[in-house]
Order: sequence, then C-alpha cells, then structure tokens
Amino acid sequence: MKTYLVGGAVRDELLDYPFSEKDWVVVGATVDDMVAAGYQQVGKDFPVFLHPDTKQEHALARTERKTSPGYKGFEVHASSEITLEQDLERRDLTINAIAKDEKGELIDPFNGVKDIHDKILRHVSPAFSEDPVRILRVARFAARYLHLGFIVADETMQLMKDMVAAGEIDALVAERVWQEMNKALGERSPSQFIEVLRDCGALKILLPEVDCLFGVPQPEEHHPEIDTGIHTLMVLQQACKLSKDTDVRLAALLHDLGKGTTPESEWPRHINHESRGAKLVLDVCKRLRIPNEHRDLAERTARFHLHYHRALELKPETVVKTLEQLDAFRKPERFEKFLLASEADARGRPGFEDKRFEQGDYFRKALKAANSVDVSALREQGFENMQLADKIKQERVRLVKALKS
Repeated sequence: MKTYLVGGAVRDELLDYPFSEKDWVVVGATVDDMVAAGYQQVGKDFPVFLHPDTKQEHALARTERKTSPGYKGFEVHASSEITLEQDLERRDLTINAIAKDEKGELIDPFNGVKDIHDKILRHVSPAFSEDPVRILRVARFAARYLHLGFIVADETMQLMKDMVAAGEIDALVAERVWQEMNKALGERSPSQFIEVLRDCGALKILLPEVDCLFGVPQPEEHHPEIDTGIHTLMVLQQACKLSKDTDVRLAALLHDLGKGTTPESEWPRHINHESRGAKLVLDVCKRLRIPNEHRDLAERTARFHLHYHRALELKPETVVKTLEQLDAFRKPERFEKFLLASEADARGRPGFEDKRFEQGDYFRKALKAANSVDVSALREQGFENMQLADKIKQERVRLVKALKS
C-alpha cells in the first residue's frame, strides 16, 4: 500500500500558488485494508476515505469507463491492481496528473511539469471528451491562471469544440454548471472563463443571453468600446477589483442582458433595456438554479443600474423611491453590493477604469439621511398606519433634498 499526493496540491505547489486542500491516492490497497488502518469511508460512487488523524481525503486508485452520455455516465473500477499511472491517466489536464511520493519525488507520466513550465492547459488523453464538465473546468483554470500567462492548448480547444458540436454539453445539469461557474467567478480573472466558453461554442448553449451580447453596438459617446459583449467583460473585470463576492461579480456579468434583445433597427440605442434585462436575469437564474441571494442582487442591478449613473440628476423623490425599490432600508448590505456592481459598470469602459464616480457616495449619504427619520417622534405626534408611512416618506424626501442645498 503506497500513498501519493496528487492533483491540485502538487500543481499549485509547483506554481508557488496558494492552496489549502490536499488530495491523496492510495495504490495497492482494498477497502478492507483502508478500514483496518482506521480510515473512515465516505465515498458513495467510489472508495474515498478520511485519514484517521488529518481527515484529508484519500481515494483508492481507480479507472473510469464511459457508459452513457453526460458527466455521470461512468463506471468506476477501484482495486488494488490499479496502478498510479492508470489513475493519473483518467484526470482532465496534464497539470493535474502529477503525483508526489512520500520522499518528495514527482511522478509525471504525462509531462505535466513541462506544461506548467510552458503555461499550457492540455488534456491528458482522448478520454477528456467523455466528461462535459471538463470544458467548464478548463475554462475555470484559464480564469485562475490567466495572470500567470496560461493558455488552452490548440488541440484541447479543438477537442472542446468537437464535444460541443457532438452535443455533450447538453447533458450538463444546472447545479453542476452553476457550481463551476460560481467557482470561476471567485477566480482572479473570471472574464477568461467566459472567453474560453465562447471560443469553444459552449457559451452559446450555457449562457446564450451573454453570448448574444457580442457584436451588439452601443452609443460610442458613452461606450468607446462600442461592443456590448466587450463592455460586459470589462465590467466583470472591474467588479473583481471592487469585490471578491461572487454575487457582485455575477450581477456585473448579467447587468446588460437586455441589450441583447434590442431590435437591430434601434441600435445603437437600447431603450428600456433595464426592464428587459431584469426579466432575462430571472430566466437565467431559474434555469441554472442560482441561489436567491445572487439572483436578487443581479435582478436589481439589471433593473436599476441606470439610476446609479443618473443619481446626481434624480429628484429627491426619485432617490427615495429608488432606495425603497432596492429594499435598501431593510437590506443595506445588498444595497452596498448594488452600488459596487453599478460602479463596475461605470468603470467598465476604456478610459474610465480609474475614474472616481460620485454617484455611489451620494446614494450612501442619501440612505444615511433617509434612515435618520425619527419614527418614534412621529408616532408621538399622532401619526399611525398609512399616515405614518406617508409622513416617513415625506421626511425622507426632505432630508435627501437637504443634501443638495
């Protein structure tokens, strides 16, 4: 029985990239051997065990055989006869198919170390095409390591295109797509996740509402980049500078979906794209089963981001109404995230990346002022029910109006 460190921990150690989890593969052992050694079995689909002391995951060496379409259509075989090389061969990328033994020696049968040096994301074997989730994983790794210069190997990109053309991507379930997408949004360059999916044709299937934004023009005086798809990726990049939260980044990605449904006869203007976009956001979130917290922020950002841009021009009554519609009084944390996503939208244009925008600070001051209404004092004056609600709103408007005086 021999144990090897495998996968991400080996890869990221070689890259001098931070990592926290360690995965191990055990060769030459059976389930009974592991249980007898004190390991706790936790795997359902294949034998995975928790180390009795470290609680790190240890899996028996295994092979996989494709039996039906989709990412779950595999027959797994684990036994003491499976070699380390056979286990590594079933992995997706060469950089993930490197093992390290207890002496610190690397076992690298598929030249993953060279690909790390050359900064290439390359598939291990033709078996890559059997699992459509691997398309998402390659795109996610591209997002993680873009700043290090990593690119997808030409032959791997071609294989991904072939998989999409063969309909493999259609077998992906919503939860798995969102799981990988959410991880990608948390990476350093999530816009590259979108780029890779677009390059191989998967974006058109998984996120057609985003894919169709590319090639849609916007008014050049406001958008020097012109193309809505390019603008969307720039906004996502800016959101990454403003927040590490994936809900803010998702809101940035989906904020302009309405522009994809503007009739060509109306280009480059996009009248009422906010309300159309808000509906599309709800459609995307329902289809991919995106959590409600992410959905609500994205929907409100799509619907109200132009209110952010026009904040300094809005009447006090409109400012208060916007705060109410955004539920800022009950959920100030989400309102703050709305401001960040909207600021990313303002910055996501050539020449505006480092510009300071006053709209966010104005909205923050407006919320603080509107929140300072003394409701108890109004009740003591005899206001109640609808009269109290009307009076609170009047006071909020008055206090916001005072900000401009």
